[in-house]
Amino acid sequence: MTGEMEAVLVKETGAKGDWNVLEIGRIALPALRSEEVLVRVEACSVNRADLLQRRGLYPPPPGASSVLGLDFAGIVWETGTKATAWKRGDRVFGITAGGGYARYAAVHRDHLVPIPENLGFVEAAAAAEVFFTAHLNVFLEAGLKQGETLLLHGGGSGVGTAATQLASLAAARVLVTAGSRDRVQRCLDLGASFVINYKEEDFAARAMELTRGEGVDVILDWIGAPYLQKHVRILKPRGRLVLIGLMGGNTGDIHLAPLLTKRLRIIGSVLRSQSVREKAALTASFKEKVLPLLASGAVRPVLHRVYPMEAVEEAHQLMKSGAHFGKLVLSWEKPGEAQGP
Repeated sequence: MTGEMEAVLVKETGAKGDWNVLEIGRIALPALRSEEVLVRVEACSVNRADLLQRRGLYPPPPGASSVLGLDFAGIVWETGTKATAWKRGDRVFGITAGGGYARYAAVHRDHLVPIPENLGFVEAAAAAEVFFTAHLNVFLEAGLKQGETLLLHGGGSGVGTAATQLASLAAARVLVTAGSRDRVQRCLDLGASFVINYKEEDFAARAMELTRGEGVDVILDWIGAPYLQKHVRILKPRGRLVLIGLMGGNTGDIHLAPLLTKRLRIIGSVLRSQSVREKAALTASFKEKVLPLLASGAVRPVLHRVYPMEAVEEAHQLMKSGAHFGKLVLSWEKPGEAQGP
C-alpha cells in the first residue's frame, strides 16, 4: 500500500536539547518488507524516552522510524509475503523502536502480540512497553525467583506498576519507593509488600530495616548514579542490580570490593536497540508468560489518562511533571472517522 498517513512530527526550533514543537503532519506510509505487517495504530503510550527524543537526545537506532513512539496497539491492515500467519483485522499490540505516534507502523511479524478479548486498544497500548520492560528486566535479566526480595524505584511509574504486579504474583517480596502518601497506598493496592516514601526517609536504611539487615536480591533502577553506592551496599550476596535508565545522572563512583566479595551482578539493559532476533525471543517469552496473565485479569495496565493525539503536547507536559500514576495513552480515535489512510 502506498500513500500518506498522519503522524506526530517534531519541528526543531533551536539547538540540540531544546524541547522543540510537536505537530501532526502527513508523511509517507512505511515501506513494508516481506516479513513485516502493516498495523493501523489506534493507540500508543507516552514514555520518558519520547521526551528525550523530541529534544534530540535519544535518536532511534539505525533503520528504525524517526517518528516518536515505542509501542502501539491496533489492527493488522496489510501483511508482507512472509507474514501471512497474521490476517487483516487481527487486533495486535507490541513494542517498536520507533513509529508508535504514526497512524500506521510496519512491524516484524514476530514482534506482534494478539490483544486479549478483555482489553481494548487503549488498555493494550498502556500494557505494551511497561509489561515487556518489567518481564525482560525483572525475570529474564535479573532472574527473580519465588521468595526473593525485589526493590523497585518509582512505584507509580508505568514500569513500576507493571513490575509490582508481576513480581508479587510470582511470590516475591516487593519493596517499592514512592514520593507521596497517596502513591504509597496505591502501590500497596497493586501488591507491594512495603512502600518507602523516599521523601520522608532514606530508602536504603529503610530497606535494610524491612529485610532485618539481610538486604535485597534484585534492584530495578532508572535513577542511576546517585543511588549506585547505596544499591551496592544493600544488595545481598549474589544480588543483581538492573539499570534501565539514568535520570539522576550517568557518572558515579563505587567501591569495587563488594562486587567481588558479595559476587554481585550489575546489568545494563535497553529494550529499544535490541536486534530483531532478540525482540522476537522476548515477544515469544512475553506471549508465554505475561499474555495469559493479562488475558485472565491477574495483572492489568494502570491507566492514568487518555489523550486524543491532537493533545500530545499536553500529555508530554504531564509526563515531564511526573504527576501521573501509571500510563498516559494517546488515541487516534475520532468520531465518524473513515477507515483507511
